[in-house]
Amino acid sequence: MSRSSETIAEKVTEVPAEEEISLLDLLVVLSRNRRFILKTTISVTLIALIATFVLPNKYTASTAILPPQQSSSVGSALMAQLGALGSLASLGGSSMGLKNPNDLQVALLKSQTVEDAMVDRFHLMNLFHATLRSKARKKLESIVAIDSGSKDGIIRISVTQHDPKLAADMANGYVEEFKKYSSGLAVTEASQRRLFFEGQLAEAKDNLAKAEEDLKKTEQRTGLIQLDSQARATIGLVADLRGQIAAKEAQIAAMRTYATDENPELQIAIQQLAGLQAQAKKMGASTESATNSLIPKGNMQEAALEYVRRYRDVKYYETIFELIARQYEIAKVDEAKQGAIIQIVDHATVPDHRSFPSKLIFTLVGIFLGLFIGITYVLAKEGLVRLSHNPAESERIQALREAFPSRGRQKGIG
Repeated sequence: MSRSSETIAEKVTEVPAEEEISLLDLLVVLSRNRRFILKTTISVTLIALIATFVLPNKYTASTAILPPQQSSSVGSALMAQLGALGSLASLGGSSMGLKNPNDLQVALLKSQTVEDAMVDRFHLMNLFHATLRSKARKKLESIVAIDSGSKDGIIRISVTQHDPKLAADMANGYVEEFKKYSSGLAVTEASQRRLFFEGQLAEAKDNLAKAEEDLKKTEQRTGLIQLDSQARATIGLVADLRGQIAAKEAQIAAMRTYATDENPELQIAIQQLAGLQAQAKKMGASTESATNSLIPKGNMQEAALEYVRRYRDVKYYETIFELIARQYEIAKVDEAKQGAIIQIVDHATVPDHRSFPSKLIFTLVGIFLGLFIGITYVLAKEGLVRLSHNPAESERIQALREAFPSRGRQKGIG
């Protein structure tokens, strides 16, 4: 009995109960190995500082731009100066309803068109040793940072390069290429109207020139025909009404470029067009032969009828040209009031200090990394020592070592 009890006591001493590691134990271990932790921290910090002298320097140049500001239209203020035709040229001042205009500008800045322009301008495929244009764009995106300016509304473009002058040139060049690209885009309501009426005005001008040329040829072929006052007044009335209808249709088409069908100003314009069309239907001005039906033909010769048609076309296109020209001028004034598409707040200048590597950042990283390595090593070593004193765990460690035999054992086996 005594012998068996002694055997049981030995087994109990061989397999002690698991000890809980308290915070005080950890502090004792760290305090006992503080010299090693300090040496490790100093060594890693020195390596980080040496890296700041070995790594190539990088410089960051930044430029700031102000995106176009949305503002109310000044068209309504000018309508009173346009006379009876002013109501036909009224386009209102609804906004595009953008939640954040800067988001649109940032998206345009990151567009492939702008990036390709930068690649060609600074020969980035050669600079980055890229064989594909797509890779050159990816590299460009990695050195360019664009801040949307959610707090102050100012967009900032930063370019990081090894050459400080090249960084400044690329930052300014980025803005210049973006200005070229955005100048052909209608990014505001006024810009959309201006571009639309610019095309309509050019078309109306060509039609008027053609009508005048046809009238001149008719006069030369038939001789100058003098129309009486009633005929001239009738032709002018019909042409003016048809011109108003065409201008109103152009106005509605312009409004549809930035407004939905629920827009109240668009609905009013549609109602005005319906009223003009109803009036034209009553007068018979909606058909090509409308003028002929209003002019008593009696003994009027065929040459006179041809002259009337040419004269009517000239008056018609004159009315359209006048209305669209006024709408175009109003859109230009609105666009000028909203400001330039891109306004440069700060030009990028050549940076006088490097942005990478930063001694302060590398020093802090070295200190924290050194502490982490030193503490982790000390705690891991202490943990292994504790495990080695535990017979059950030591057997497992020994089995793990035997699972990975050393080279010497392998050679002995061979």
